[in-house]
Amino acid sequence: MVRAADRARNPARASVWLEDKAARVSSRKAGPDQPDGLDRDRIIATAVRLLDAEGLSKLSMRRIATELNVTAMSLYWYVDTKDDILELTVDAVFGELPLTDPDDGQDWRVHLRRLAVDYRTVLVRHPWVSTIVNEYLNIGPHSIAFAEAVQKIIRTTGLPPRARSGATAAVFQFAYGFGTMEGHFNQRCAASGMTPDEYYSDAMDAFTDDPKLVGQIDEVKDVIAAHAGKTVAEVWEGDFTFALDLMIAGIEAMVSRYGTES
Repeated sequence: MVRAADRARNPARASVWLEDKAARVSSRKAGPDQPDGLDRDRIIATAVRLLDAEGLSKLSMRRIATELNVTAMSLYWYVDTKDDILELTVDAVFGELPLTDPDDGQDWRVHLRRLAVDYRTVLVRHPWVSTIVNEYLNIGPHSIAFAEAVQKIIRTTGLPPRARSGATAAVFQFAYGFGTMEGHFNQRCAASGMTPDEYYSDAMDAFTDDPKLVGQIDEVKDVIAAHAGKTVAEVWEGDFTFALDLMIAGIEAMVSRYGTES
């Protein structure tokens, strides 16, 4: 059994997927603290729902147990620590990505665009994921499937092997950063009781009313004018699409420059 202290001492080897927790659970016999109908899938689905609704700071074993109407001790039939649950929730969220076969005859640009869009969508839907995704090895089945899909698509671009990791970073770290900012912005709007459009309008009023910030607004007033009449969601969408077009154009340019050299 891996404890939180063990994870802290050796994080590079700490993963629920390396501990074979599923096999150990299936070998146990039911006991008084193992309610009928409770399983790891239910625990993780509940944790994801609570994280979406309440955020990371409020998640605890006791909170999950209360939501499931079981004792907190009953959860330990399926997980050793809250870290186990968080690692499993990240993989469950990656399972929401609708992966397609890059060998289906469609152009690599179609596949790359779709996967980047879907990755951003998942991060916006679950803003807590971007906060913790890098704390774990992410070697669950859904995370591995996503990584494999990315590599298959990048391989079909025609880039040489030495350039593929950079292309992967450019597209998916961009999508990660964009989705993180958008998701956290939406979360802040919800916490303030405002829609994104209301929050933006209120923030712009605050900027324009502060004489110290007038110069800052003047520097981008042409950009603000270009977005006039658009909703915040439309601006997010337009900026993401344009930026992703830049990434794809960059890959095309690098393929032209380097060809398929090894």
